[in-house]
Amino acid sequence: MATWLVTGGAGFIGGNFVLEAVTRGVKVINLDALTYAGNLQTLASLEGNPAHVFVHGDIGDRELVARLLAEHQPDAVLNFAAESHVDRSIDGPGAFIQTNVVGTLALLEAVRDYWKTLQGEAKEAFRFLHVSTDEVYGTLGDTGKFTETTPYAPNSPYSASKAASDHLVRAFHHTYGLPVLTTNCSNNYGPYHFPEKLIPLVIARALAGEPLPVYGDGKQVRDWLFVSDHCEAIRTVLAKGRVGETYNVGGNAEKQNIEVVQAICALLDQRRPRADGQPRASQITYVTDRPGHDRRYAIDATKLRDELGWEPSWTFEQGIAFTVDWYLENQAWVNGVLDGSYRLQRIGTEG
Repeated sequence: MATWLVTGGAGFIGGNFVLEAVTRGVKVINLDALTYAGNLQTLASLEGNPAHVFVHGDIGDRELVARLLAEHQPDAVLNFAAESHVDRSIDGPGAFIQTNVVGTLALLEAVRDYWKTLQGEAKEAFRFLHVSTDEVYGTLGDTGKFTETTPYAPNSPYSASKAASDHLVRAFHHTYGLPVLTTNCSNNYGPYHFPEKLIPLVIARALAGEPLPVYGDGKQVRDWLFVSDHCEAIRTVLAKGRVGETYNVGGNAEKQNIEVVQAICALLDQRRPRADGQPRASQITYVTDRPGHDRRYAIDATKLRDELGWEPSWTFEQGIAFTVDWYLENQAWVNGVLDGSYRLQRIGTEG
């Protein structure tokens, strides 16, 4: 049985990744600081499963990370841990620097020291995979896509902190020889997404009959990636990626924000129509744009397809319908986030 140390495994992408990994027969040591976005209810189905060891702790705690590495001897470390909300980074950039830069540095140092103790095949096979974002590349005009060689030009404190972490990962490979891999993904969506992000926020507010806030003119373009496709891409890069390389992961689904909101409204009109018969699109409200809002992101995932054979298997239409249905069927999970009760939960934690 493979053993992976996954950081940030109680978050949205990390949580989905952990659930899928355990299902596929991997033992996961799951380290998460349980900040506001960490939700142990996402992992409730793993309670009592010996293949999942949850540890409440911070990637910046070198002593703790060193102990976990020595005790569990993982074959790989996958770093999902990050502060990741642009609006929050505008209001309070310090937390983003602390977790995404200082924390990543501490994690890299601990992993480097562990990797140096390995011998033979174990050392040869070990990998550190760093999960990052397309936002490090900045913004695009109406044409073109981000490739792995696009110069970094982050425009928010969040993306600047992720860019710094990417550079640290690269530096640890070139300076110390640490066998690293980096993935830069487009906008993820799917089950267990924290309801401050666009898609779950719109679903929750639409059901509550509240205004649906859309920044500016709503024509900002994002490439939408279904989270399960992203998890498969990460497993593919981990298994087959070339050490020291970066792989962009996209969903081949460019949509304007307003198109995404309208698609959700149409699905909810079918599945959960308003009592007054009015379309949920009537709840759309345009609000003042966020400062420095990037206009367009688009990922060119050709390298990942041509080198490693990965392509997204979900269309946006399939993924958004699945996501809306999931939220309708899992209102207890959503309500636990909205009323804050999820923060009181602890499932077999150690650390």
